[in-house]
Amino acid sequence: MSVKIAHTEFKDWLNYVQIFFQESTSTIVNYFEGICNYFLNRTTSRVISGINNRIKLIMRQGYGFSNFDNFREAY
Repeated sequence: MSVKIAHTEFKDWLNYVQIFFQESTSTIVNYFEGICNYFLNRTTSRVISGINNRIKLIMRQGYGFSNFDNFREAY
């Protein structure tokens, strides 16, 4: 099955089930391109999420330091 055919059939199916699962289908429609890209490339945003979580952790650890130089000296 080609990608274009699968893309079209999935959209048709979404239009059909939207009557029954309106909230769920609107979420899928919002992320439709990302969902389709996963099946093409087999990549996710997991790595980026991990980096963002690490940055948030560093920012939490640095809370209370008046500037970055003080934070760097403490660690």
